Amino acid sequence: MTDAWLVEEGIGEERAIRFEQGRIVAARLRWPGRLVQGAVAEAIVVERFPLSPNAVVRFANGEEAIGRRLPKADSEGSTVRMLIEREAIAERGRLKRAQAVKTEQPFNLAPSLAESLRNEGYEVHIVRRFPDDANWDELFSEAWTGEVAFYGGSLLFSDTPAMTLIDVDGYPVEAICSNAVPALVQALRRFDIGGNIGIDFPTLSDKGDRRTVDTKLDEQLAGWPHERTAMNGFGFVQIIARLARASVLRLISLDRSGAAARLLLRRAEGVTDPGAILLSCHPAGASRLTSDWLAELTRRTGREVRVAPDPGLALEAGFAQAVPL
Repeated sequence: MTDAWLVEEGIGEERAIRFEQGRIVAARLRWPGRLVQGAVAEAIVVERFPLSPNAVVRFANGEEAIGRRLPKADSEGSTVRMLIEREAIAERGRLKRAQAVKTEQPFNLAPSLAESLRNEGYEVHIVRRFPDDANWDELFSEAWTGEVAFYGGSLLFSDTPAMTLIDVDGYPVEAICSNAVPALVQALRRFDIGGNIGIDFPTLSDKGDRRTVDTKLDEQLAGWPHERTAMNGFGFVQIIARLARASVLRLISLDRSGAAARLLLRRAEGVTDPGAILLSCHPAGASRLTSDWLAELTRRTGREVRVAPDPGLALEAGFAQAVPL
């Protein structure tokens, strides 16, 4: 079914994909450790904003959020029940606070990714492993490099605190419409990108060419909630979409060693040959393999696990193999 999601409950992360016609058409990635979208928990009001129903609230884990819809009676020091609408999002050098709203919903401190998707109305199937042809490694590689190829050019993604910037490298206008725009819109869904998005197309001096690209964007973005500007004379388009969580692109780009370690654990779970499991990886990735994660890998596979740091390996090139006991 087109609205059905597949979920892998991995070690150190949860992964979800919508898989259609042999390709991942949408994905989500969740790393534990912070309050997630849809969580309902108690918080303390620590700072009221003057003449406003908003305040800074602090949860039991120490995380703070901007709380909305708080009546005047909820003074500083009050305990309130809050629903996380947008997760805290890491940026270079800082952490953007979560956004929350006062609610009467039942407590739910840590909904799983599968639960969050079901709460949005989707059908969800928890699987041990995505289908082989889903090619999660390809999606990871695109997010890792920030580059998505299309016939005749490529898309270059840059995640900045202000917006996600996408440089469209391709020409002529026919190639942009036929190849670049569909690849761009697919990547937005595959990377789970929201918020402020800036797209830099090649400069098209002819207004008719710009209208042609705008029309193609309208066609491809149909059904995806957003607002956008028309292409200006310099080829720039701005899109605003709902931002509820960090994108796959942002998670990977801001913690590359952690992302590499988690990918290695996923690869290790797929080892089928008999013997102990040897994890060969760059030392930076090895340093992120916590004892809890390694113990969970042992539990899931029923095997001894060994780690072999190798500075000659690229950070993302870690691999798992079976070796004699």
